[in-house]
Amino acid sequence: MNRNNAKFLISSVSPTGFPNTKLPEVAFVGRSNVGKSSLINALLNRKALAKVGRTPGKTRTINFFDIDGKLQLVDLPGYGYASVSKDNKTKWADVIENYLSQRTQLELILLLIDIRHSPTKDDKMMIEWIREFHIPFIILATKSDKISKSRMHQHLKIIREELNLKDEEIISFSSSTKLGVKDVWRVFDGLMN
Repeated sequence: MNRNNAKFLISSVSPTGFPNTKLPEVAFVGRSNVGKSSLINALLNRKALAKVGRTPGKTRTINFFDIDGKLQLVDLPGYGYASVSKDNKTKWADVIENYLSQRTQLELILLLIDIRHSPTKDDKMMIEWIREFHIPFIILATKSDKISKSRMHQHLKIIREELNLKDEEIISFSSSTKLGVKDVWRVFDGLMN
């Protein structure tokens, strides 16, 4: 798979606008401002393929990216941003739930957690929802460059305990230093084989 052959496909808020393909999809979910768009750009070695907003809560649609006609990455709206109206939060939750519960091409969810903070109530609700629907997932501990290497193990342990993880994989990730990029591509390559 040629990761340099990546392109933005489409944005949509309803299944009628989703791409009509049979390609496997990997969805990125997490709080607003956890770094989903930055992560996609880092994985694809691009600066602005996925739009990175200056203010949290900017992604309001489901954004699909095609990788070499073999895999699609799906950037979902972030959850938990306080200054968004309750009505908008409900709409975004519906958009996310419709995608996650109905998309048959969905092979894997990457749940992004900011390594500097304990998982939020919303993160815990999301992991329970993922488990309820039996969707395979991996945790990406983002912004790992923001803490010292000596504290990383402690922070990963907190995430594991708070989310009640057993053998599920956690990958430390940094969009700035590219820490974890090879590990995520190893996961993607495993999906393709």
